[in-house]
Amino acid sequence: MGEKVVAGSFDLSDRQRYRGKLRECLAGLARLLEEKRFDRPKNLMGLEIELNLAGPDGMPRMMNAQVLERIASHDFQTELAMFNLEVNIAPHRLAGRVFDQLAEELGTSLAYAHRKAAEVDAGIVMIGILPTIDRDDLVSSNLSDGDRYTLLNDQIVAARGEDFVLDIEGVEHLVCTSKSIAPEAACTSVQLHLQVTPARFADVWNAAQAVAAAQVVVGANSPFLFGRELWRESRPPLFQQSTDTRPPELQAQGVRPRTWFGERWVSSAYDLFEENLRFFPPLLPICDDEDPLEVLDAGGVPKLAELVLHNGTVYRWNRPVYGIADGVPHLRVENRVLPAGPSVTDVVANAAFYYGLVRALAEEARPVWTRLPFASAAANFDAACRHGIDARLEWPRRGRYGGVAEVDAVHLIRDELLPLAAVGLDAWGVEPVDRDFYLGVIEDRCRLRVNGATWQAATFHQALEKGLGRDAALAATTRRYGELMHLGEPVHTWPVGLPEPVPLG
Repeated sequence: MGEKVVAGSFDLSDRQRYRGKLRECLAGLARLLEEKRFDRPKNLMGLEIELNLAGPDGMPRMMNAQVLERIASHDFQTELAMFNLEVNIAPHRLAGRVFDQLAEELGTSLAYAHRKAAEVDAGIVMIGILPTIDRDDLVSSNLSDGDRYTLLNDQIVAARGEDFVLDIEGVEHLVCTSKSIAPEAACTSVQLHLQVTPARFADVWNAAQAVAAAQVVVGANSPFLFGRELWRESRPPLFQQSTDTRPPELQAQGVRPRTWFGERWVSSAYDLFEENLRFFPPLLPICDDEDPLEVLDAGGVPKLAELVLHNGTVYRWNRPVYGIADGVPHLRVENRVLPAGPSVTDVVANAAFYYGLVRALAEEARPVWTRLPFASAAANFDAACRHGIDARLEWPRRGRYGGVAEVDAVHLIRDELLPLAAVGLDAWGVEPVDRDFYLGVIEDRCRLRVNGATWQAATFHQALEKGLGRDAALAATTRRYGELMHLGEPVHTWPVGLPEPVPLG
């Protein structure tokens, strides 16, 4: 989202030229794949986390520019709205004590950012949706400074041609409208990157799609929006509806939304980039001077700038990424399923579960995607978002009879997926002490049926029972969450409820 673009108005010729450049980029990608120009395996992973700024009262603070000025680090950058930041952790090789290293780096970075934010009466909160966020906070005037954010908002609004409708029915029902894409800024996520070779890409992407629901089951952390208790992970419906360029008539025709799970298993990375061109009109038709085919003819590596920019405006939950490092092109799978938080330990445990599970499933002799209909994977993702740790999922049966059965997600994860994740981490060369500790966090969440969403909801309801009004209960829950988040213990160990006030005297 933070990629630099230059503001300007677009006319018909801009869009025609951009569409032509996209086709050239796609042809360039096909040549790179055919000529086997991509980087060799390096077992590299990367991590990005979107963050919220909130004050001591638990309310959002619209001051990312001031906080970033004080942080003064290239690891931190703006996100969509003024109460958002993003932190990027440098790529790591998946081996050894990598997860402990990640936890230490992330903990140090967040503690430093939190101290700097405190200088302007703000703080860092790592959570899927800030419970205290209000409709009045999510307006276009609170978008971050930057041409990209303004342009993207203007183009999505123009494509839709009318107000955005948010209609999410969960524990409670939320219906409201917005004149901008600003509500999308409420969604703060963890993005897990994995560099893969073209030959491995499809297997890894398919595996990531298959396990997206399991990730949400254990990682859900976004039960509230605009004072309403909705889905256990409310980011996906909010993200889809707040960026939806389709008016109701196009939705009724079956036109695909730009925030998209997908509709099929793939056989190559090319499939996904090609689908993005075929299904989604460009939003930001900004052309680069590069001729990608000329660059290839000269033996160079093209940036494929138009393809990269267009790809960034199609919000797949597992997104293909083309990049260049040290003059060599590479492909990554960007997993965008998880909400931020609750603690650093939880984030790293979620990462260990994902990287281990994807490695094991991608190498199975009979891959899960050959036995699970894609529609079931999509339905699983929806069920996990709605019900979190209590979801039931469709999964291939073991044994000779085959077929698909509905199972309790927690039992599936404890009995089948966690052992697979352990095998995958062993294959990466992760030290057993890291493997056992971080997968143990996932196992304990399953055993106790606790994740960030259940803790938030339970603490909120306990506050209501003690007589607090809804707004006060949400603010108190947010403040308590922030305190426990910065202590760093995993969420399944957090005491439910607000601390008892200390008596005076």
